[in-house]
Amino acid sequence: MKRDYYEILGVSKSASADEIKKAYRKVAMQYHPDRNPGDKASEDKFKEAAEAYEVLSDNDKKAKYDRFGHQAFAPGSGGFGSGHASNMEDIFSQFGDVFGEDMFGGFFGGGRRGGGGGNRPRGTRGSNLRIKLKLNFAEIANGVNKQVKVKKHVVCNTCDGSGAKDKSSVQNCNTCGGSGQVKRVQNTFLGQMQTVTTCPTCNGEGVTITAKCGPCKGEGRVFGEETINIDIPAGVQEGMQLSMAGKGNAGERGGSAGDLIIQIEEEAHAELQRDGLNVAYDLYISFPDAAFGTNIEVPTIDGRAKIKIPAGTQSGKIFRLKGKGFPEVQGYSRGDQLIYVNVWTPQTISSEEKAMLEKLNVSPNFKPQPSKSDKGFFDRVKEAFN
Repeated sequence: MKRDYYEILGVSKSASADEIKKAYRKVAMQYHPDRNPGDKASEDKFKEAAEAYEVLSDNDKKAKYDRFGHQAFAPGSGGFGSGHASNMEDIFSQFGDVFGEDMFGGFFGGGRRGGGGGNRPRGTRGSNLRIKLKLNFAEIANGVNKQVKVKKHVVCNTCDGSGAKDKSSVQNCNTCGGSGQVKRVQNTFLGQMQTVTTCPTCNGEGVTITAKCGPCKGEGRVFGEETINIDIPAGVQEGMQLSMAGKGNAGERGGSAGDLIIQIEEEAHAELQRDGLNVAYDLYISFPDAAFGTNIEVPTIDGRAKIKIPAGTQSGKIFRLKGKGFPEVQGYSRGDQLIYVNVWTPQTISSEEKAMLEKLNVSPNFKPQPSKSDKGFFDRVKEAFN
C-alpha cells in the first residue's frame, strides 16, 4: 500500500509550496543514490519522495490528491501512478531545479548519474498529450477497455529514433568526449571546487549527428498515429484525469516519451441522473396507481428492474435499490439507485372527470390526514442519503 505523500515528505496538509520544496530537498539529499551506492531501499525512498513532490508541488494534482487520495492517479502504468518519472534520469531532469544546476555533480562528485557511462539521458523528452474520453453510465459502472486512435509524434522507423542517417553518422561529441557533461574546476578560499554542467554542444547527449535521417530530418520522430488500449476502472467521474506513462509524444533522438492524460467525460443518460455514487430516477405514477398500488418497471444502469408500489404511496416517497449505483474507484463501496415517486396531477380534465373529483373531494377519506409516520420532504431526503 502506498504511503501518504505528506507523511513521506514529513509535512502537514497546510504546508506552503516553499515548505514542501524544502522538505523534498531534505529527504532527497538523505536518500540520494550517490550517497547510498547500491542501496535499493534508499533508491526506492528517493523515487518515493520524487513521486510525492511531483504531486504536492502541482496545485491541480495536489487538489485531486487531497480529495481522492492515491485513487486519483491509480490507472497509470510504468512506475508511478500518475505518470510520474519512473527512473533516476527522469527524476533528475524534472526536479534538478529544486537542488540547483550543479548540486548533484558538484556536491556528490558524479554528475547526474553517469559521469561518462551509458546511463546518461539521450535526446529530449516528448511532451504530454491530453485527450477527452466520453463514457456512458454502463461503462462507468462496470469499467471498460477503450481503443483510441491518437495522432501524435511517433518514433521514426527509418532511423529507430536516433535521428541519424546511419550508424556511421553518429560520433562522440568533441566538446565533452561523449560524457554529455563539462567539468570545471575553480579555486576558492575553501580550496578547489569541481562543478559539472550539461555539455552545451550536444545538450548532454554525448553524441553529435553528422548526417541527418531524411524522413524525420534528424528529430528521430515523425508525426503519425497510434492505437492505444486504455483500461478505465469502474467508478470514474466527470472531470477525473487518468494518466498513461510513456504514451504521449515520442521524444527527440531517443528521448523518453511523454504521458497521455485522459480526461473523463460522462455521457448524459436519457432517464437517470448521477449523484456521487448514487443514481437518481424520477418516477411518475397516476393517482389510481398510487391509491391501489402497482408493479412497475424502472430503468437502471444495467437494464430494467421491476419494483412494487404499495397501496397508498404518497408523492415524494423514495424507494432505494441497494447496490444499483456506481462503485467507488478501486474501493469496496457501491452506491444505490434512489427512486423519487411523483404522483401525477392532470393539468386538464373533462367535465365528467371534474364531476367525479368533486364528489370524491367531499369524502372524508380524501382529506389529508398525515400521521406521525408520514415523513415530510426534508426528512425523506435526509433518510435517502443516510
